Amino acid sequence: MVFAYSALVRWLTPKHESKNNGEVFIGWLDSTSPSVGVEEEDKAVSYADGLRYNLGAGWYEFKCACEVRGKPVSTWLQEIAGSQPTAYCDVIREYMVTSSGGDLHDVASMPAFDTFVYAVATVVARMVVGDSTWQLMQEIQNREGIYVDGFETNCVALVDAHLPLRCTLQYKTTPIPSDSCLMDAVVSREAIASVVCSEVASAEVVDLHTHLLPPTHGALCLWGIDELLTYHYLVAEYFMTSPAEVSPEKFYSMDKQSQADLIWNALFIDRSPVSEACRGVLTTLIALGMQECVQSRDLEAIRRCYASYRDRGLEGAEEFSERIYKTSGVRYAIMTNIPFDMNEATYWKPNRANYSKRYRSALRVDPLLSGDYKTIEASLAASGYPLTLEGAKEYLREWCDVMNPEYMMASTPHDFVFEEGTLAGFVNDGVNKEAMKLPGAFADVSVATAACDPQQEDSPTLIDENSDFLSKVLMQVCEERDLPVALKIGAHRGVNSTLRSAGDGVVAFADAGVLARLCARFPKVRFLATFLSRNNQHEACVLASKFRNLHIYGCWWSCNNPSIIREITQMRVEMLGTAFTAQHSDARVLDQLLYKWSHSRAVIASVLREEYSKLSETGWRATRAEIRRDVDRLFGRSYEEFMAKSFT
Repeated sequence: MVFAYSALVRWLTPKHESKNNGEVFIGWLDSTSPSVGVEEEDKAVSYADGLRYNLGAGWYEFKCACEVRGKPVSTWLQEIAGSQPTAYCDVIREYMVTSSGGDLHDVASMPAFDTFVYAVATVVARMVVGDSTWQLMQEIQNREGIYVDGFETNCVALVDAHLPLRCTLQYKTTPIPSDSCLMDAVVSREAIASVVCSEVASAEVVDLHTHLLPPTHGALCLWGIDELLTYHYLVAEYFMTSPAEVSPEKFYSMDKQSQADLIWNALFIDRSPVSEACRGVLTTLIALGMQECVQSRDLEAIRRCYASYRDRGLEGAEEFSERIYKTSGVRYAIMTNIPFDMNEATYWKPNRANYSKRYRSALRVDPLLSGDYKTIEASLAASGYPLTLEGAKEYLREWCDVMNPEYMMASTPHDFVFEEGTLAGFVNDGVNKEAMKLPGAFADVSVATAACDPQQEDSPTLIDENSDFLSKVLMQVCEERDLPVALKIGAHRGVNSTLRSAGDGVVAFADAGVLARLCARFPKVRFLATFLSRNNQHEACVLASKFRNLHIYGCWWSCNNPSIIREITQMRVEMLGTAFTAQHSDARVLDQLLYKWSHSRAVIASVLREEYSKLSETGWRATRAEIRRDVDRLFGRSYEEFMAKSFT
């Protein structure tokens, strides 16, 4: 039906001005641009009511008896020809409900009617701008792009406009393919909001930092409602409201389902779930089709929905994983892989577990840098390497071969120094190696050190720049393997240690100077960096504009809230253009990809809408292709372009 009405509206769209005082219009056939002349007039064929056509020249005459707002529909269509789909919506809607037009007045009040109008507007915009009817027919017949169900494709898939912009923006495949002539059409100021929302919604994401692990890693792959509810954000929020008799010790002695029950009742039943973390759980469940369970507040029903996957073991987990990636629009996500964690190492050696290409590895070496001598010694010895700097390098090389990581992740405490040529001499600084696996691993560990200078506790240092490991192990391996180093800067461990990972905090100011010195000292190594404190964001932008081997990404942890994402993204666009990656999910639970990306898309789209409006006011008119290119960069292509550089 959409195609039929679109073809009709396309027929009523004139190429030339009307004749005979507006009674006769001249249209054109696909793949032609007619210029009616005397010879063509002589060769024209009459077909009805004195109207003519010329197939050779590619034109035809027609009349349009349907008027809206005092003018023939065809006059309106001629004025907006070549525009983006949103420009057609009002005219098409009025044409559809008029008795001399579509005569659909009886169904105009139905909720699906607007969706139908928007779908027709998208197809008409493509037809008018130069995408032939035959091309569209082939896409439908071959089930290409959005037409996965051929002629039975739901109208929703064809809708281009995403207005009004809401607090979530779910991923959907674009109805405008990259080879459409509409891509080269200029986006008017009025169409900016619609086009930006559509392009952000359809951008496939590279999630360049997560804590996810694939289903083949068994229990290390976290997913499901109980994992969502016991995420450390929600645990911290729960303890703000928990009764005095529920101590952290008592809470953590419970099994996970009991913990989840407490949090659900406290934050979703006894209170409205208005926080970002709570709203994220709801967004996730609704995206998975559990609206009725959410509306009825039925936690057990939600668990049963997940059980339909979990009861099928690995097959069910992998099917669920693929559903999450497709629904969230994440092309691939980069994991956090820790070779020093024996639980994880078993999935890599002696035989590497096969997993989906949706997951890519990152080699995390924090425990090696945390001063945990026993872990380092045990890891090297178990692999048959000597306890020397060269042994440490060989250990890293081996894991690079096994994991094929996208990048290294590294940090050191401020007082971590290797003695020349040996691992001996380490001082146990009290760092909990389990904590180093949690979000914010690039943390200030100085507060855990008994011998720490108290004056340094409020101004944490990320890396000991004099460490032999830094210069003689990590950086040498990074240079020889051409691997970047990713840094997450500014977490403060154990602000309230009784809450475990939920008790970690943020420093007011992290030492960003060390990042500048690293970039200057090791110009052949690429650095990826994100800061936890809002106060560091401006300095990070300045550093990114000074060092070509530095790439800024994401709004991490406490900054991953809509109000702060908006502020940071706007500042980065103003200072860096599109030379950064707007967001990463930092997801630890697979399902979180759904809400973290739909929430972030909405905020980023709002920022870009304003920035392109400013650009339009200068007189610069962007095409849809240019906007899509820019959006793709912000959602992953800038990262891939940065990763493709080599300074070695």
